This record gives sequence, C-alpha cells and structure tokens, in this order.
Amino acid sequence: MERDYRLRPVLSRLRPYVAGRGIEEISRTYGIPPERIVKLGSNENPYGPSPAVRRAIAEAPLNLYPETVDLIESIARYTNFPEGQVLIGSGMDGVIDTLSRLFLDHGVRALIPTPTFSYYEIVTILCGADPVFVRRTEPGEMIERLRDKSIGMVFICSPNNPTGEVVDEELLRSIIESTDAVVFLDEAYVEFAERSMVDLVNEYENLVVGRTMSKAFGLAGVRLGYALAPEWIAEAYRMAAPPFFGVTTPAVAAGIAALSDLEHMRRSVEMIKRERELLLSEIVEASPSWGNFLYIETSERSDVITERMLRKGIIVRDCRSFRDAGDHHIRVTVGTPEQNARFLEAYREICG
Repeated sequence: MERDYRLRPVLSRLRPYVAGRGIEEISRTYGIPPERIVKLGSNENPYGPSPAVRRAIAEAPLNLYPETVDLIESIARYTNFPEGQVLIGSGMDGVIDTLSRLFLDHGVRALIPTPTFSYYEIVTILCGADPVFVRRTEPGEMIERLRDKSIGMVFICSPNNPTGEVVDEELLRSIIESTDAVVFLDEAYVEFAERSMVDLVNEYENLVVGRTMSKAFGLAGVRLGYALAPEWIAEAYRMAAPPFFGVTTPAVAAGIAALSDLEHMRRSVEMIKRERELLLSEIVEASPSWGNFLYIETSERSDVITERMLRKGIIVRDCRSFRDAGDHHIRVTVGTPEQNARFLEAYREICG
C-alpha cells in the first residue's frame, strides 16, 4: 500500500544535503586500507579536541538527562555575552532549525547568497517558506532584494563555506539596516579568520550570530552549536527549542571541557592557519581563504578531479552540490603537514 500521500508537498522541492564522503565508504569502494586514506572533504579539525574532552566524555553520566547551565556559562565567558543571550543546539544545524521555525512560514521568504552552505535552503523549504537566491558577488542586488517585505530571514556565512571569504562589515551593516528580517550570520569558521562580527549583536535587534564547536574545537562528532542573539529572540528560541535544546549529556561534558582548554584550541588553529598559507602559496588556482579549507578552481570538471583523487585515497569535496558553484571547483580541508603533502602530490599529478 502506498503511503507517500501523507508526505508534505514541499519535499518535492528539496535538494538533498550532500555530506563529505567517509573513510569506510571509500575503503570499501576502492579497496584502499583505511589507514592509507586522507580525509580532506568535511572541514574537520585533524588535531582533534583537547585531551580533557575524552576524559569528560568518559565520566559523563549517560543515565542522566543533560544539564546545560554550566555549558551556557562557559560559552558566555568565551564570547563575553550574558548567559541570557546564549543559545545552544545540536550542532549549527540544530540552532538553524530552531531559529528558522521562529521566523519562516508559508508566504515568507529567506534571502540566501550563493554559493553557500546548502542547509539554509533545506530548512527554508521545510518551514514552508521560499528561498530567494542572489550571487554573493552582487551585493547591490542583495540590498535591492531586501526591499521585498516578505523576506523573513537572511543567511550570511562568514567565512563562507565553500568559498572561504568573509563578509565586509560595511556590507553586513547595510544588509542589517535595509531590512526588518532577522539576519543570521554563520560564523562556524570564525576562529580561523582575523575577526568576528559578533559584537554587532549588541547594536542590532535583528542580528543573530551562530557558532559551532565542530571546527576549531574539534568536536564534529558530538554535534554542539550555539548562537548569540538579542534577548527578545533568545526568549522565543528557548520556548521553541526541543527538550534540553536537543543536546546530549556527553556533548555538554565535551563542550565544557573544550572551553576549559582554549590553549589547545588556539594551538591547533594556528597550525591549521600556517598550513593553509603554505597550501595557498603552492596552489595558484585556490582563492584566498579565512576558513580551514581551500576553494580551488579546476580546469577539468570537478567530479572528474574528485574521482581521480579518490582512487589515490584522497577525499576532497566536489562543489557541484553547492548551488551556483558550477562544475569546476573543489573544496579541500587543511590537514596535518603529512596529509597536505599527500594531497599536494596527488594534486600536482592530476591537475598538473
């Protein structure tokens, strides 16, 4: 008996999220031992979290529901924001899910500069709203689109995934001041950049800044994100969030431990930034980047390049799945010196 008649019609509009491919999958597909595979397709931190995190997870009481007070206090200290303006969720996508439910609905639109993180489009459609796309390289058109009073949210990623550039402060202010919509500034990669725009939250009542523990803190596997928001949005978020904000007891313990060892995080960030600059000096086809990854233009189709890399045991990201990225870009995570050397050797052989 067919039961798909119960599915919401908006599902037909979805472009499924494409995640980076995993080591086990590539090992089975290509017959390469897992230890010989270099994973540079998901923007993970190759140095991992602080050793304090593993101890905290091992001691976390798995029989108890999470208690989030200490985590929120730790984030507040790290960001210099009041606890009442700190919001948490199950990864950045969990934060985006809850926020979007507050402001997006049928008849509402979300402005999304492209190419960028594809989950913004997915969550917009799932809320019943309509995504409006504009090229990131056309800021004038972006401001013009904001005259549309049906725009309920604006998604800005800075540093942007997958292109690596940061939004100009003057442009960001213009966007915020040109609309009554809520502007969500995704700073998932901000620790790898020179500065954050988070202080603008204290100037504007329609700006929310999202962050994650997945990148700089090396906690991609525990799914923990947070945001800094004006109090009126924070109050609504707490009403709409799932129980315990959707986080787990091990995630809470991991977050507190990671934030107690900022020296480890900053040391790994500096190593990644140093390797990023070395890679940029070697690859003329790469765009300047403020993230932990490079956006590289390819002469051949990106799927061809990606496949050749996979056969050598190097996982990189084919950017065709990013709307408006075209067919000639790959994204490469900055790894350890050894991983980067493997990538460069393969890249020179494949791309000349």
